[in-house]
Amino acid sequence: MATNHSHHDHDHGETEPVTDRAHNNSWSANLEKPQYEEDLPLLKRHAIEAVEHTADGYHVNLVTHEAHDHPSDYLYETLDERFGNEDIHWEYIDQCGCGGHVLRVYVE
Repeated sequence: MATNHSHHDHDHGETEPVTDRAHNNSWSANLEKPQYEEDLPLLKRHAIEAVEHTADGYHVNLVTHEAHDHPSDYLYETLDERFGNEDIHWEYIDQCGCGGHVLRVYVE
């Protein structure tokens, strides 16, 4: 599932990518930065990239910005559309004290 992308594979414009390397461990993607507050398409794109950069057998915690409410409102469908029948599944973990949300995505 994990691929070897450099951050040059995608046009990030003025934004910093959520990651620029493959993760051969479980990790957290910080999607709470100010750049995500008013840019839901960017948050969705970087969430997909975070999953793509996670090696099989591990998970990534997608920590989303509070401005977009519960990830079931926008991220579940995005992940399903992108990954479809691939071996990933997710579970909602909790709302952070700062108002954001944690969605854990397992890559099989």
